[in-house]
Amino acid sequence: MNSRLLLLEILLFVVVLSSVCTTSHATKVFNVLDYGAVANNKTDNTKAFLKTWIGACQWRGRSRVLIPPGSYYLGSVIFRGSCDGPIEFVIKGVLRAPDDPDLFFIDHWISFQNINNLRIYGGGTLDGQGASAWPYNNCGTGSCNPLPVSLRLDFINDSEISNINSINSKNFHFNVFSCYRLRFSHVTISAPADSPNTDGIHIGGSGEIAIDTADIATGDDCVSIGSGNQGINISNVYCGPGHGISVGSMGRSATDEEGVSGVAVVNCTFRRTLNGVQIKTWPDSKAAGGFASDFVYDNIVMENVENPIFINQHYCPSNLCDPKGSSKIQISNITFRNIHGTCTTRDAVKLVCSKISPCHDIALENINLIGPGGFASSSCYNVRGRSRGRQKPPSCLH
Repeated sequence: MNSRLLLLEILLFVVVLSSVCTTSHATKVFNVLDYGAVANNKTDNTKAFLKTWIGACQWRGRSRVLIPPGSYYLGSVIFRGSCDGPIEFVIKGVLRAPDDPDLFFIDHWISFQNINNLRIYGGGTLDGQGASAWPYNNCGTGSCNPLPVSLRLDFINDSEISNINSINSKNFHFNVFSCYRLRFSHVTISAPADSPNTDGIHIGGSGEIAIDTADIATGDDCVSIGSGNQGINISNVYCGPGHGISVGSMGRSATDEEGVSGVAVVNCTFRRTLNGVQIKTWPDSKAAGGFASDFVYDNIVMENVENPIFINQHYCPSNLCDPKGSSKIQISNITFRNIHGTCTTRDAVKLVCSKISPCHDIALENINLIGPGGFASSSCYNVRGRSRGRQKPPSCLH
């Protein structure tokens, strides 16, 4: 065979092979409009979204569910895996939740379950229409109806949620359960300061969770960390209004609880919040066990915060417990470092620990908090620890 012809055939084979490889790695787009979705803010798009999801999830390769700009009414829906390849859920429009009370009492609005390599992004908005449901919240009685969480993430691994807005959730905005290696970035969460139980991001039973660059204004905790978590990293979060970043509450369950370890909260700002950084446990723990350990709070700004630094092992909302009891949750190896700003009360640092399980290895390093009139105080109960560097108010740890 002519050597020149052979060379041409080899080059042609390489080009064809390259084209095949490129095509196999291309992302196939599944547009909800092609499956019957209508962006008129009144048509129920639940079935259209589910059909789109099923098509994308079954695609053997990279897939993308696309929700173009527009306003889409969406009922309660579960997007289930596992999927046959990495999948993106791109929200460019506004998704609006039901405002009919007959549809409120379910634990989710939008739920993703059992998925690996999921990306949710797009700059769009989840509108939970919470004002229609908040009057039905009766958590003060200790018996909460299951108002829907705006976005539930259950058993989601190696995934990311970014550039998404959530407004006016009926319950929590985002709920994370049994997820691993999940990252939130550039999310905006908003609800009125008096909206009940509207935690921004709640995490339970998960590991290696990162929250970076978030703006959270809500009626409850900006971030709440429940039992069974490890490796939670929170950075560059702006919180306010809200109840701060909280670990707990822990110790209410009648069975032993898993502990919480490896929490880092760094480079965050709290403005006009009830609490800043808080660890809270119930005083009359029904079961033994449970712990909170190896936490670092570093480089935190407080602006007119009521309780900037707070360990509260007598957490008893609405008098639903015996306040004279003693928590069995063990709190240890907690560092509060480089925390400065202003508080609205003189109790800038409150470390209220359990009599039967005192806190130990608690550190206050370079604290500068100013209360009303330029004065503030710190108080310690059942705490063993140390302080170093600047201490304003004077440290109660010696």
